[in-house]
Parts: sequence; structure tokens; C-alpha cells
Amino acid sequence: MCTHTYTLIYEGKSKRVYVKNRDELILEFKDEVTARDGALRSFIRGKGIINARVSAYFFSVLNKKGIDTHFLDYDGARKMAVKKLRMLPLEVIVRNYAYGSQLKRIPLLKPLQELNPPIVEFHYKDDSLHDPLIIVDDIINSGIATHEELNFIIKTSLRINDILREVFSEAKLKLIDFKIEFGRDRDNKLILADEISGDTFRVLDDNGKHLDKEVFRRTGDPKLLIDAYIRLCEKLGIKVDDIDFHG
Repeated sequence: MCTHTYTLIYEGKSKRVYVKNRDELILEFKDEVTARDGALRSFIRGKGIINARVSAYFFSVLNKKGIDTHFLDYDGARKMAVKKLRMLPLEVIVRNYAYGSQLKRIPLLKPLQELNPPIVEFHYKDDSLHDPLIIVDDIINSGIATHEELNFIIKTSLRINDILREVFSEAKLKLIDFKIEFGRDRDNKLILADEISGDTFRVLDDNGKHLDKEVFRRTGDPKLLIDAYIRLCEKLGIKVDDIDFHG
């Protein structure tokens, strides 16, 4: 990916989005972490590179397995070239084990109870509303997606889950849950988008320790988080020894 000055069109909590050309965007991963809808925030040197690298790794795996993703190229640092899509205002959460907000909604479930089959949830993407759970009928009636599109999203999300669980299992990690997003291309085809990183999934090692953003949610300590992300990469065989974490 050549060095170039691109036009910034959006800046979110964890990424900046630039226009590359008519059909492509550049995602730049930031050295910032947030939790609790932005109430908890910290700068973490090297986090952007790690999340970009992990995302590029997983998108490459999924592309090879026949999953259509927006991923095109990775610059080796903090930027990814991706297909330009019209994003659905939905977060799709796949749960393999009971955890987090699900336990608050359904207290009959026990923490880390295995969910068989895995559960696919939809959340309306709006920070001001705290990304509320949304049912299928509301998605259809509001015009966000059709019944056929939702069936495709569910089927694809479960296929992605199978692939990710296999990758994590080989690394001796347990995939608790993960969040993904989809967008439409010029032909209205739904494609997996956004990122797949420790910011968007929860995984436990053999000792039951988190190697994901849950570390920051619980402690607010950026150093503990970057240490967890380094261990995650080491487990997955992703190179991190070239990253400057100290400045």
C-alpha cells in the first residue's frame, strides 16, 4: 500500500476512515481504547498496529474460506485498504457462551454456560441509545434489511463463528462471543466489514484469563490490555516484536 495523503471522512472511537478512490476506503486504527460507551478512555501506544494486524489476519483467513469481506490490503502497520460499502446500522453478536449483557437480560443462564446452538443477536448501532437489542421484525419493518438478508447474515455469521472457533481452538483459546458488522456493495451484496480484533471478540486462555478488551473494561489499565493483546498475537502466531510500544 503506497504512502499517500487521503481525505478523512469519519473518525470514530477506534478508527479513522479515509477515501482512497471511488470504490475503496482506508481504515486507520488508532492507539486509543474506550469502554462504557466512551466514558472510559485511554491512549495505548501500539494498539492500532496490533488491531490492524489481527484484523488483517482474520479477514485473510475468512477470505480463503469463502467468506466475502471488505478487506483488500494491509500496509503492515495501522492501515487497511477496504471496499467502500454502505454499512447497515446493526451490530451482529454471536454468542457461544453466556456472558456480559446476556446474563443481565437472562439471569437463568449461568456465567460461561455453553450455548448450544450458538445465539445470533442483532443490536441497533447507536451509542446514544447504548446499542439496544433489536428484534428481527423491527429490523424488517424499519427497512434496515429484508427477511432474506437477515437469513443470509445469520447463516454467514454462524459460518464465521465455526471458522473463528477452529482458529482459536488451535491456539488453545476459547471464543466466548464476538461482534461483526455488514455493509452493502454497489450491487447490494452483503459483505462482512469493520474489524475483527481483541476489541470485538472475547477469548479466554487455558487459565481463564481474557486476551481481549474485557481486560480494560474491568481494570481501566492500558498496560494490562496491551500485554493481553501481545499474548493474543503470540498465541495466534502474529508477529509483534517489530512494534514500538514505548515511544
